[in-house]
Amino acid sequence: MSSKIYFNTKGGVNVRRRAINVATRAYHRIAPSHARKTARNLLLTPERFSAKAQAPEGLQKKAIETSEGKIMTYSLGSGPTWLLGHGWSGSASQFYTLMERIAASGFTALAFDNPAHGASDGQHGHLPGFVKGLEAVLEQEVDELAGVVAHSMGCTMVLESKHAKLAGVPMLLVAPILNYKDNLYRVVEGSGFSLRLFQDVIREVEHQYQYPIDSVDSHQRLAGHQGHIVIVHDNSDRFALFEQSRKANALPRVSLIETSGLGHNRILKSEPLLRAFDDLSKNQTTETH
Repeated sequence: MSSKIYFNTKGGVNVRRRAINVATRAYHRIAPSHARKTARNLLLTPERFSAKAQAPEGLQKKAIETSEGKIMTYSLGSGPTWLLGHGWSGSASQFYTLMERIAASGFTALAFDNPAHGASDGQHGHLPGFVKGLEAVLEQEVDELAGVVAHSMGCTMVLESKHAKLAGVPMLLVAPILNYKDNLYRVVEGSGFSLRLFQDVIREVEHQYQYPIDSVDSHQRLAGHQGHIVIVHDNSDRFALFEQSRKANALPRVSLIETSGLGHNRILKSEPLLRAFDDLSKNQTTETH
């Protein structure tokens, strides 16, 4: 989905939103097939993230072939792997700071660009494609998985995957979207876009991947995970609802680190996140020896 829609969190009713609603509803009624095609391109085409940070020295890039096309991977360091998954309209480059910390701690940091993101193939992005890409990286590039770091929609991707290598591993979830369906409908509705047209696009993806959106339940996945999960979330996040993370904090193996003033993206380079990784990785090392 276009970032202008996906990250639009402004409330209230305005003329522009009403105009979009009227136009998209009429388009859907007059030319439904063409409207669905146009809507798929608009709603499922992410903005390609432009990296501003310099790549760490020693970063290795590798493209792998998957059912979703070419996926670009980025690795740094040596040792057991911490896998990093970004969110919508993001890229692996958002993790460069954390990857350096991971590598300096004696691990391999392995990030990848999701389908239709960064340097990976694809035009359309969506949760089923994210999960397919993640599982291809796990299959082809990971021998010993030490843990997972994920951001935003990447957290939903990780929690949705049932891949055996993820079972019981520690997870560091940053600004997670734990109410995926509700959040998706909230931002689309807030943009004014026709919900019926949006639902048609969703149904096409559901049919293509045999992946019903109603099956996505991140809180249930959190409750069922057997490893330690640390959530780092800013209380001023305007996109991923902080209250969902507070709710998850009540689960037995989940702990929440609350930050202030970092928002949805700046938190990825923050000291609280780096310290959270240090603590989680050290605890994991202690538990396994």
